[in-house]
Amino acid sequence: MTNLEYGYNVPALKGMDFNEIQTPCLIIDLEIFKRNIELMKQFTLKNNVNLRPHAKMHKSVEVSKYQIKYGNAQGICCQKLSEAEVFVRSGIKDVLITNQICDPIKIDRLCKINKSDAEISFCVDNFVILKNIQTIAFQNNVKLKLFIELECGAQRCGVDDTSEIKKMINFIKKSSQLTLSGFHAYNGSNQHIINHEERMNSVNKTNSKIQNILKYFELSDLIVTGGGTGCFEDETRKNLYNEIQVGSYAFMDVHYSRLNKIRSDIIFENSLFILTSVISISKSNFSVVDAGLKSMSVDSGLPVVYKNDNLKYVSCSDEHGIIEDNENCLKLNDKLKLIPGHCDPTCNLHDWYVVINKAGKVFDLWEISARGFSL
Repeated sequence: MTNLEYGYNVPALKGMDFNEIQTPCLIIDLEIFKRNIELMKQFTLKNNVNLRPHAKMHKSVEVSKYQIKYGNAQGICCQKLSEAEVFVRSGIKDVLITNQICDPIKIDRLCKINKSDAEISFCVDNFVILKNIQTIAFQNNVKLKLFIELECGAQRCGVDDTSEIKKMINFIKKSSQLTLSGFHAYNGSNQHIINHEERMNSVNKTNSKIQNILKYFELSDLIVTGGGTGCFEDETRKNLYNEIQVGSYAFMDVHYSRLNKIRSDIIFENSLFILTSVISISKSNFSVVDAGLKSMSVDSGLPVVYKNDNLKYVSCSDEHGIIEDNENCLKLNDKLKLIPGHCDPTCNLHDWYVVINKAGKVFDLWEISARGFSL
């Protein structure tokens, strides 16, 4: 890290006190973050399932390297090619892009990246694209690992027609350039079902679909990858998934935290916060803070003030947030920790994580290195 200027392009410097941090910014509670990583590590070891955390959530090389070194992660997931390339260039070579890559220019670029010591695998759900991938891989004299993406109920990407799947499997088997690594089976809508019975019914439907496909094609020794923070325990219960792609578990957010009410053993805590400061107290019962829409995503709801039920974040504009403060307890320059409503898009709005140790000091700055890489 060079040319870092406190208050200009970074909100803090290593060793600073908590009250010196400039706002708005993202902070990570290091001890809670470590506990979350360890909890998932122990789950994967106990259940003999591979862990491939999704880096689209945090978009930080430092976070991924920590998960690999300390959290039993075998590699990472990314969602876009340019995002994956950020991690490959940083030394993380085993990357699964959980998305379709259809543009011939991007396929060609991926082939050239894989000609180094990197191994980027990706998803396919269309026979026409599969043939294009084969042609471009042949032109580059490179072998590519593919996952056939299954439509698991989210009505997004994925194939569910058995004849199409059969055609794709046979084509890959005969190809000199392509290898079938397994199936990508992720249902994002399952992750956010609060009601336990409804969630289990939906997960069971997804699991049955995977089981039927594996049995129909008499396939074994393939990777079935999927699963998310919301219901990875339920998804892995039938031993169909041998790899999970959990992402938000490391940080958590408002919505995922609600799922803790129905969890018994594994409780992930909030380690990511938007740090914001009070900039106006001109109205009785309300205060204004400096974190608005440009500091957080509100697609899944407004943020929540951490461990203070007397304060409520009630509305926001571009650079302002309104705090309901019925007891008029807030003062100018008071700092509040906000739990983001949705961590993934919130992280993509910032350049740095300020990592706080248990002494309340700035332990480190972690760059959000893949921020904005969405090609």
